[in-house]
Amino acid sequence: MAELSEKTGIPVPTIKYYIRENLVAPGRPTGRNQADYSDEHVRRLKLVRAMIEYGGLSIAVIRDLIVRIDNPELEAFDLLGAAQQTVTQVKDVPPGPYRDSAERRLRDLLAKRGWRLRTGDPAYRTAVGVLATLDEVGRQDMLEALDDYAEAAERFAEIDLSLVGDVSDRERAVEIVVIGTAVGDTLIAMLRRLAQATLGERLHT
Repeated sequence: MAELSEKTGIPVPTIKYYIRENLVAPGRPTGRNQADYSDEHVRRLKLVRAMIEYGGLSIAVIRDLIVRIDNPELEAFDLLGAAQQTVTQVKDVPPGPYRDSAERRLRDLLAKRGWRLRTGDPAYRTAVGVLATLDEVGRQDMLEALDDYAEAAERFAEIDLSLVGDVSDRERAVEIVVIGTAVGDTLIAMLRRLAQATLGERLHT
């Protein structure tokens, strides 16, 4: 296990903890208190660490994803969907006219762009909350630009999916989705701010 720790940079106590939590399979016993670990153990440990450090996922959520990764009967599309949902925040909005209007607006947008309607998806529920809030605070200008925002989002999604590549490598695909979504959201937000600053300067020159 010391060699495994050296290869992954993960302390031995942490590796033992991951094994106890069924995030990583035990090694093949080779003697008393000794076991052999393969490259698969190295990959799984790096995946778990990435999901914790970059994805901010809990042990329980990671355990559920590991079960899905190791389930060959689960289609790759469903696996990636589950991974994506784990890093999507949920912010519901109380019932009322603003929520009703927001949901109608979002449904119309999804239908217009040919996107699937997933009312139980965390992203759908949070989007309804955001649109309701914009309506309530009187930001009609942002609501009117919703289709432009959606067009930009679709381009980002195309880039994300191109990075996933071969989904037969299930661990790699999940890692890309989790890290790409969590870290990618921050990257996109920062690039947006840099672009805003540059365009703002151009408007005043």
